[in-house]
Amino acid sequence: MDYNTRIVLIGTVMLGVSSGVIGSFAVLRRRALMGDALAHAALPGICIAYLVVGRRHFAAFLLGALVTGTLGVSIVSFLRHKTRIKEDAAIGMVLSVFFGGGIVLSRIIQNSPGGNRAGLDSYIFGKTAAMVSQDVMLIAAVCAAVLAATLLFYKEFKLLSFDRGFAAAQGWPTMRIDLVMMSLLVVTTVVGLPAVGVVLMAAMLIIPGAAARFWTDRLGAMLTIAATFGAITGAIGTLASARYARLPAGPIIVLVGTTIFVFSMLFAPRRGIVARLITRRALERKTARQNLLRTLYELAEPHPQRRPPCAPVALIRVRAWTLHQARRALSNSAADGHTLRCSDGKYRLTESGLTAAARVVRAHRLWEVFLIEQAHVAADRVDRDADAIEHVLGSDLVRRLERRLVELGRWPADDNGTPPSPHAISHESAMP
Repeated sequence: MDYNTRIVLIGTVMLGVSSGVIGSFAVLRRRALMGDALAHAALPGICIAYLVVGRRHFAAFLLGALVTGTLGVSIVSFLRHKTRIKEDAAIGMVLSVFFGGGIVLSRIIQNSPGGNRAGLDSYIFGKTAAMVSQDVMLIAAVCAAVLAATLLFYKEFKLLSFDRGFAAAQGWPTMRIDLVMMSLLVVTTVVGLPAVGVVLMAAMLIIPGAAARFWTDRLGAMLTIAATFGAITGAIGTLASARYARLPAGPIIVLVGTTIFVFSMLFAPRRGIVARLITRRALERKTARQNLLRTLYELAEPHPQRRPPCAPVALIRVRAWTLHQARRALSNSAADGHTLRCSDGKYRLTESGLTAAARVVRAHRLWEVFLIEQAHVAADRVDRDADAIEHVLGSDLVRRLERRLVELGRWPADDNGTPPSPHAISHESAMP
């Protein structure tokens, strides 16, 4: 790895870390597009700085970008608080107007003598390979400032991100805290412009935080994951660009970040699409199994211990199932050892199935009694309401529910069996 590649690698990694951390707060506060507005609002400042200085000057460009970027954010804030314009509309207006003005100024500069040496295209599309040690030092300073401010104001940033109203009610200086947070966002955006450009800087701010959100519910862990994703994005994008000379680093960095985001969206253990589909499928199967057990138990009442056989067609009469769904539920239950298929094609509860069915029915009827006595749900409607919640009742919650009903005098303290239903069950027509 040559010296220039190492410089670029260090710079993009630190830019990814700072963008991931401060961008996470923007994502949590639903201000993800603010970074986009900032990046686009910075372009006219770069052009104005060139017109004032008359030559390409990195520090002047960053100062001009900082001024117009801050102005753009201030206009968004003014429109949002002082007018009836919504924030998304305000961001769209500032983004388009400032960027349009920047493109016009850029064209004027390009058409002027020596304007082609201004290098403004690198601020629009990014030119990571042109990064030098001074740029890296500036990025390092900004990264250190972002991390230090996050550690120093972690509690304040956390409260502002999740409950600004509560923070204001407690007398916290929410406006000043917001100003600090937005200042960090502005500075991070400005220093990232030479690396990935106006068009792609918003992705550097949004993608790591949005990807990290799939992996955790804790802010500290989210910031750490977002910083890691940002660093990985910068490193892989830079190395890929260095290996394949014709690939631009800025777009490759963003594409790597997008790949991480898609992977997180699909395979994160709790919030990922695959995990949620698996959880949903497991809940559907659990619900069908418990509904089947309760139905078989209630069909056999008042003597469920006899475990009379039941035909699939009998389930259709009491459950909103098709014949295929009934047969599948019985087959799955047989695989679990809760039912046994008889020679005539009917099914009957096994001993373990009877025990499991009694447990399901007990939880269901406990919840029914609670809804009738405490929520004043009509007895003829309580079966449907209880059926909607009983499948997520854990054993601890069932025991707490029973203790609460005993304390209220609504449940016999010595009743350890399966209580009768608090409403009529008309299953006689479904008996085989």
